[in-house]
Amino acid sequence: MIHMEDRLLLNPQLSDFSELVLHHIVVLLLLTHSCGGQSQVIGTSQPTVAMVGDDIILPCHLDTGVDATDRTVEWARSDLDPRFVYLRRDSVELHLEEHPLYMGRTSLFTNNLKCGDISLKLSKVKLSDAGSYRCLVPKSIDVVVELTVGSVSSPDIDISKVSNGVLLECKSKGWYPEPEVLWLDGEGNLLSAGPPETVRGPDDLYTVSSRVTVEKRHSNSFTCRVQQKNTNQTREAHVHLPADLFMVQSIPAVRITIILAVCIVPIVVFIVWKWRLNKTKTTKSGIELQPLNEGEGDREKLMAKSQKITYLDNTKANLDEDLRRNEGELQHVLQVIIALGNQKKDLKGQREKLISLQQKDKTQIEENKKKLDNTPVTQEKKKMSKREKTKEDLERRKTEHEKLLQNTDKLLETTEEMINTMTERKGKLERDKEQINKNLKETERQTEIQRKLQLDQSEREEDKNNPSSNDPL
Repeated sequence: MIHMEDRLLLNPQLSDFSELVLHHIVVLLLLTHSCGGQSQVIGTSQPTVAMVGDDIILPCHLDTGVDATDRTVEWARSDLDPRFVYLRRDSVELHLEEHPLYMGRTSLFTNNLKCGDISLKLSKVKLSDAGSYRCLVPKSIDVVVELTVGSVSSPDIDISKVSNGVLLECKSKGWYPEPEVLWLDGEGNLLSAGPPETVRGPDDLYTVSSRVTVEKRHSNSFTCRVQQKNTNQTREAHVHLPADLFMVQSIPAVRITIILAVCIVPIVVFIVWKWRLNKTKTTKSGIELQPLNEGEGDREKLMAKSQKITYLDNTKANLDEDLRRNEGELQHVLQVIIALGNQKKDLKGQREKLISLQQKDKTQIEENKKKLDNTPVTQEKKKMSKREKTKEDLERRKTEHEKLLQNTDKLLETTEEMINTMTERKGKLERDKEQINKNLKETERQTEIQRKLQLDQSEREEDKNNPSSNDPL
């Protein structure tokens, strides 16, 4: 025969439930035993624990020999209004005096009243039932019983591949109070995981989830443990990961990076083409960046002073427009240079990863070859077939890594050429900007001179037309 202790050892998942059942059995045995002549009041300093939906017994007992059949028995909670959860007077249950939340869910063991057993049976426990219950028989007993209510559920584990291993996500719904989540490896060691995510639903129950990224280990077995210490409840989910799941590493990440790089190339080419188009338009507009003093003597002979001022004003407006266009282009060029610099950095990092992966490919191919060479002829066909498939996967991955490395090198070379082109363009724009500023300064100087000359000429003409103004008094 297997004793209770042996059964618990054989099935650890029964331990939490068994402790709760054992507590009720002990209470019932004490109650039953007290009817046999022991003079004691039954109570407990430990809270009674119940799960949502359970039927629970809140223990309370008078001294032996006291018949409670005709006594007033009150079970109440001071935080409720009305406070009674059960009331019995003159052998009659007064249900109308009870709180509506407990209607039809509370009762006494009427057959045990003669021996002083006034324990309360509470059916279909709810979360709201948690609290302090007062058991009162006037002039006989006044006992407080604590009830802790919990809710549990089994967790589930989802598996997904990531670049640096395998991502495990554990999720469990319907807990109360709020539980904690732990990850363990096959040897029972705790794994380092980030803080769990906890959401409390409208039913006051908690949903918890936790993620951890794992690498290949000796057993490749992992456990998600969800536990609540106040109710002494624990639920676990186990998963065993096949070794093949850890073989293909970071290929998706490499491919995505390469695709992004390929997408950037035509965008940059389009930007360069548009800049060249803008440069052509600027040249065709006739606004050349040249010093203003070239041909200035000839222009002075051909136009009046007022025409010179108009010409200078138009020139300044054109130069202002050129400066705005130049600064806009220069800003875009700087942004592209920064973007290309970041792309170059990412490509170099990707190249290093690919070289590292190629080295791993080489090592794993050699290890798999040794296993194939050392496999006895009598080895199981299933195992041989598995190793042959592994060999094919390794060779395919090696080829893919080689192609990705070649594409990365080409993109890296193209990116560097574009950086050089953009840097040259930046220098040209900066020189143009400097020349524009010089021309603007010269234009402003010439305009000021022309306005002063025009003012002087106007004053001389005015003096000539009014000679009396020059006669001495």
